[in-house]
Amino acid sequence: MIVLHQVCKRYPNGVDALVDVSLQIPERDFVFLVGPSGAGKSTFIRLLIREELPTSGRVFVDGQDLARLRRRDIPYLRRKVSVIFQDFKLLPHKTVFENVAFALEVSGYSRADIQRMVPETLELVGLAQHAARFPSHLSGGEQQRVAIARALVRRPSVLVADEPTGNLDPETAAQTVQLLVRINALGTTIVFATHNSELVNTLRRRVVALEGGRVVRDQKNAGYD
Repeated sequence: MIVLHQVCKRYPNGVDALVDVSLQIPERDFVFLVGPSGAGKSTFIRLLIREELPTSGRVFVDGQDLARLRRRDIPYLRRKVSVIFQDFKLLPHKTVFENVAFALEVSGYSRADIQRMVPETLELVGLAQHAARFPSHLSGGEQQRVAIARALVRRPSVLVADEPTGNLDPETAAQTVQLLVRINALGTTIVFATHNSELVNTLRRRVVALEGGRVVRDQKNAGYD
């Protein structure tokens, strides 16, 4: 599903964010991306959604070389690869239903598709009963589930979670991870960037560790350290 081949990323200020990164993430995999601040995790994510291009090397998603992707085709890539952010990025004056529907509206889905797909997705994340509520009336965990629903509603092949539990208490964080485990079991590839060693140690999935822009460990059934 995802292939990075000898990828380097150097920013104009001379910082090497990624150095000779090569790895493969097959379909249906669940990967924790770990490492200290500045290790290269955010750059890795930006490459996957083509917010950045590598300085050298190649990045493939579903067989497509992202450097050769035409600008008009980038929205189609982002249907395949959705991102969940730490700060939720919900629209405060839209309801839960409207926040999730918005992801479909901007992609040109029909009203009939929206009316079918949004309730299905809210049911999956356990928020069907909150469809008419506004984000300010939800707990932090519920807001994160709205963000997950918005990322899921377009049925992406890959879900990238960028520190999704960073603003949550431990119990809510654990519930969020278990939801992502269920989503992974339904066939979605998960890339989960995190500093939370307890979650990584509890789940024991594949761990890709970055340090100084390099992959220093790639291990299955692993813990944080």
